[in-house]
Amino acid sequence: MAFDAGMVAAVVWEWKNTVLMGRVDKISQPEKDEIVMGIHTAANKNYRLCFCAGSHNPRIHTTALTKENPPSAPMFCMLLRKHLSGAKLTDVRQLGFERAVELTFDARDEMGFAVTRYLIAEIMGQYSNLILCDGEHKILGAVKHVDFSTSRKRQVMPGMRYEMPPAQEKQNPLTEEEGAFLAACTHCAEDERAERFLLGHYLGIAPVTAREIVFSVCARTDAMMSAIPSNLLWNAFSRMMDRIRNGDFCPTLYTDENGKPLEYTFFEGLQYGTSCRAEQCESFGMLIDRFFASRDHQDRIKQRAQDILRLLGGTEAKLKKKLLLLQKEYEDCAKKEQYKKWGDLVTANIWQLQRGMTKAVLVDYETENGDTVEVTLDHRLTPAQNAQRLYKRYTKAKHAEEMLSEQMEIAKKELLYLETVGDSLNRAETEADLYEIRDELYHAGYASRMKAYAVRKQKPAKPMEFRTTSGIRVLCGKNNRQNEEITHKLASKNDMWFHVKNAPGSHVIMFCGDDWESVDEQDYTDAAMIAACYSSVGEAKHVAVDYTQVRNLKKPPQAKPGMVIYHKNWSAYVTPDGDRVEKMRVRGNG
Repeated sequence: MAFDAGMVAAVVWEWKNTVLMGRVDKISQPEKDEIVMGIHTAANKNYRLCFCAGSHNPRIHTTALTKENPPSAPMFCMLLRKHLSGAKLTDVRQLGFERAVELTFDARDEMGFAVTRYLIAEIMGQYSNLILCDGEHKILGAVKHVDFSTSRKRQVMPGMRYEMPPAQEKQNPLTEEEGAFLAACTHCAEDERAERFLLGHYLGIAPVTAREIVFSVCARTDAMMSAIPSNLLWNAFSRMMDRIRNGDFCPTLYTDENGKPLEYTFFEGLQYGTSCRAEQCESFGMLIDRFFASRDHQDRIKQRAQDILRLLGGTEAKLKKKLLLLQKEYEDCAKKEQYKKWGDLVTANIWQLQRGMTKAVLVDYETENGDTVEVTLDHRLTPAQNAQRLYKRYTKAKHAEEMLSEQMEIAKKELLYLETVGDSLNRAETEADLYEIRDELYHAGYASRMKAYAVRKQKPAKPMEFRTTSGIRVLCGKNNRQNEEITHKLASKNDMWFHVKNAPGSHVIMFCGDDWESVDEQDYTDAAMIAACYSSVGEAKHVAVDYTQVRNLKKPPQAKPGMVIYHKNWSAYVTPDGDRVEKMRVRGNG
């Protein structure tokens, strides 16, 4: 669902009931287009307001998620700290029925005098912005400055007076009257879909909301205007608007059978039926956190790791092309036995051959019937030289086959290594994690392809830590460097090692030591589930996980980071459960 005006109204309603009259105690800017503001209320509760003005997933909400902040605060973050630190949030209001919210703060200026400051969040796709204004709505700063070269209709620059975005030629659904609605219905085309009619005539309505209104009338979402009585459509429309006006909201998350978020709404919808599962959340902050947590993380990682993705993509494409060429040459080497046989036939029949012949039909004495074989000859060479030529081609093909086989094995191992690096990107959570991956690639021989890379001192990222049902400590590596560290440095010989079978994934160590035989079966299942979830096959229903003692692991000579071999192990089959694994995780470590 797009973050429409109805969802904005729901978040504003929630903020009025939780953070109003609270004071700003902390402001951070983890991303260039995202602000997180800490609010401490009179009820001695702390809330974190998130303002995301990115073009992909713009939104505002209360968040419980923590993100890594840059070493030095950006300029806009410093500006907000200057004007809003310690300020009291006195009002939150939605600007009309637009996707825009104005927060009013009672603050103090540099001289200690009481002043008013406004923070305006515009949630409008690629035009989203976060703007700080003084008491007269003069712009003090913004996340995105908009000058005349960017837009001729509306500029957002310091010193200018704040103006609302240009109005759309649509009606405000909260102020619409029945007569005007019915008149609009009569003027629409009969073959127009009811959903399109609502979206085209009224502000701030998302497609999922329009479909729900139509579905409540005729139990289908694709009905035409000619098939729906106008008065019934008005009744459903007005009921939805009454919910928004009266604050009758219900934060609802829709997930598939694997628990993956598909949609979110501010009402309990009926249009999806049994195709997905509807779950009511405690708050809109929790709802939006759950929906955007994974996809927003993936978007951010893709933006920050473009250099790594380009390197991996280009290298994998070259390796696959190289493998195809090697395979073709390897198949050509299958003719080597034919060259040897021809050489033997020429040698055996050399008495009847002479220089200048281009081909010869020779008797193959190895066959029972004495079949004949046609052999191609070089007319410039003597029969003996032709035989030597064929033997040389046999020897060359034999040696080439050995070398090609070795080169194909090297290329396959390198492809497998790059797959593990690509898989580790899915587990990267901070800039430190990405730096470790870049550093690993740099020292693994890809330095010439990383032109912008610069070695720098940085605090190493920590592996993920978990606690099993019985409280046993478990570590899980986010990348090959961490896999190597926890397996070969932190683990003892009797600790248990887990890894998904025949697929890229994290190394998981369960620190059970000498008591490994007395560990409960549930703890083994917990560790195996962690290994399954943090792997390339984590979304499968049944995943095979190998586990063995660390003493049984060996690292091959000159192997890439994270590579191990083992010959003694057990296997477990588990169903990955991301929610359960997340509950076992010890936050604050990695």
